[in-house]
Amino acid sequence: MNKTVSKMGAAVVTVTVFLFAVFILARFNFGSYLVCMLLPLGFILMAAGFQQESDKDRKVAANAGLAFAAVYAVLILLVYFAQNTTVRLEPLSDQAVRVLDYSKGGLLFNYDLLGYGIMALSTFFTGLSMKPENRPDRWLKGLMMVHGVFFLSCFIMPMTGMFTSMANGNSGNGGSIALLFWCICFIPIGVLAWLHFSRAAR
Repeated sequence: MNKTVSKMGAAVVTVTVFLFAVFILARFNFGSYLVCMLLPLGFILMAAGFQQESDKDRKVAANAGLAFAAVYAVLILLVYFAQNTTVRLEPLSDQAVRVLDYSKGGLLFNYDLLGYGIMALSTFFTGLSMKPENRPDRWLKGLMMVHGVFFLSCFIMPMTGMFTSMANGNSGNGGSIALLFWCICFIPIGVLAWLHFSRAAR
């Protein structure tokens, strides 16, 4: 059961990140926000799988990875649930739009970046907890730890105002390109995690 649930989580991660990329290209905001609410659920299941199988001497790193996954999920669910409910369905004042509408930058946009920064910390510590025994797992561990570098940009850059400028459309398609680049980087993590749990379930 443990491996099956973990494999299911990795599959959800892979499919939702792929769909997120498709919806970005199609400019289908509702769809991209919806899959962003499903991604954290799969990510927690995946992180829990790595935490459960980690060795005793690496439990602290694995526990940290799982805890950061939960923090990421809370932040992201709040951001995107707001986009598909309050922002989409209710008339808002200009000031409220600036605060709540993800596409306009502002508070929830910055919370989104913080959430993905915390996700990067989760992958870093989860990768740190792994003891790979084959080439695919070595790639998975390496990609997870490299993905951890995104924490620095997601945590520090919003304080410079750069990402808010991108959200407000002052950088053309720069924001979409950055998101697509992230998708390309993250999809292999989901695929390799699915393969990892598939092998372990045999």
